[in-house]
Amino acid sequence: MTTCLAEMAAEVLNTADGREKTALSRRHAAAWFAARAAGTPIPVGTASPPDRPARPVRPELLAPKDVPRRRPGTPAGRIALLHAVAHIELNAVDLHWDIVARFGDVPMPIGFHDDWVKAADEESKHFNLVCDCLERLGSHYGALPAHAGMWRAAEDTKDDLMGRLAVVPMVLEARGLDVTPGMIEIFRKAGDTDAVAALEVIYGEEVGHVAYGSKWFHFLCGRENRDPKEVFHALVRHYFHGALKPPFNEEKRAEAGLPPDFYWPLADETPVGRTGPAGG
Repeated sequence: MTTCLAEMAAEVLNTADGREKTALSRRHAAAWFAARAAGTPIPVGTASPPDRPARPVRPELLAPKDVPRRRPGTPAGRIALLHAVAHIELNAVDLHWDIVARFGDVPMPIGFHDDWVKAADEESKHFNLVCDCLERLGSHYGALPAHAGMWRAAEDTKDDLMGRLAVVPMVLEARGLDVTPGMIEIFRKAGDTDAVAALEVIYGEEVGHVAYGSKWFHFLCGRENRDPKEVFHALVRHYFHGALKPPFNEEKRAEAGLPPDFYWPLADETPVGRTGPAGG
């Protein structure tokens, strides 16, 4: 029986099946917030999370270069795109619970844990929304190969909370803000209103997840009296393998607390007409 939030998080990480993992994730999130509302909060505690979360037998996990490319303008290509999104969302469930389980010994305000439990709950909802779309199209999560490298950021930052916040919400999830509008348009043109609705939910809520990363990254920098921009650049260069890829969704990134001078200096190109990292 789990007795603290960190153990609840580890239980989610050790559950292999995607639907079961996300159902448990949502039950634990509901229990955490219900206890908080009742004035009988569950202690944060500590746990020993696995180095890698449990995963179902399928999908087969391949190196990024070996994942087949499919044209999104075709029905098979749109299924492949949704499958990739489902895989990202399932990894996000584990990434957010891993923050709770792995860094329970770092003194943080209770709002830190509220934010990541809420984010994990929303990612669980996202996974199920996309799986429902796949099943309506005659497919399912696990039917196609998937990217094997998504846990690398967690492994690289397993001992560095500030590094985890910099790379996962502030880089990887911020990338979702850049690419999701294009995906929504693909499914809108195809007349798939269910997929459009699911992706719009994801797009709206991912802004909050990036914002949680930025908020708590700035909190930690402030506590250590360090410059957030300089620390962010150093951590991303250390942990993130490759340059950030424009175009950037500057409006949504700003809404999430990421100003252009955080990410443009890390980009792999400067667009015509732009002479520096600032933009508008």
